[in-house]
Amino acid sequence: MFTGLVEEVGRIRLAQKRGDGLTLAIQASHILQDISDGDSIAIDGVCLTVINFTDSEFSAQAVGETVSRSTFGHKTAGHTVNLERALRADARFGGHFVQGHVDGVAKIIAIETRDPGYWLSVRLPQKLAPFVVEKGSIALDGVSLTIAKIEGEMLSVAVIPHTWKATTLQFKKTSDSMNVEVDILAKYLKNFVQPFQESHRLSLQKLADLGY
Repeated sequence: MFTGLVEEVGRIRLAQKRGDGLTLAIQASHILQDISDGDSIAIDGVCLTVINFTDSEFSAQAVGETVSRSTFGHKTAGHTVNLERALRADARFGGHFVQGHVDGVAKIIAIETRDPGYWLSVRLPQKLAPFVVEKGSIALDGVSLTIAKIEGEMLSVAVIPHTWKATTLQFKKTSDSMNVEVDILAKYLKNFVQPFQESHRLSLQKLADLGY
């Protein structure tokens, strides 16, 4: 479990394809201070397991399912990535609950400077639109953000200067892709309500079954 509060921006030294999967070697510093093999690290919002590490980098593997659902298929050496260690039980909780299970990929439509920060607009995959609401939370490349505006499949977020400079958002440009994880509460709620909605949906057969 993560919070969407990025701790460090790392740099990919190696992105090696292995079958449908990918092995990453990522240069970092801050998060390596108490890292161990088997730890969970969110890399651009994707939860991966540390398989080995040195004083200057760590390695992790992504399986084909993860690669197909995220931007990892386009990652190469030199790319920067947001990094966050898993949430500790005794730590303050900021941001929102982020699992590190990416739901899909969004495309950046516009980036605007709006004093004192920035306005970022992205287009979501159609299937994710029902899970977002204004003032709700969303994770973009692992960054916890609050949705400021929604128009169909396009949503916008306001980004403060600190978040912009402390994450890979500062390097983004229009048409870039970003990993998306919608709020876990929205996913559970939809899963809970949908069977009820379907069982109460009227149809000619339903009306006939009811004697009309």
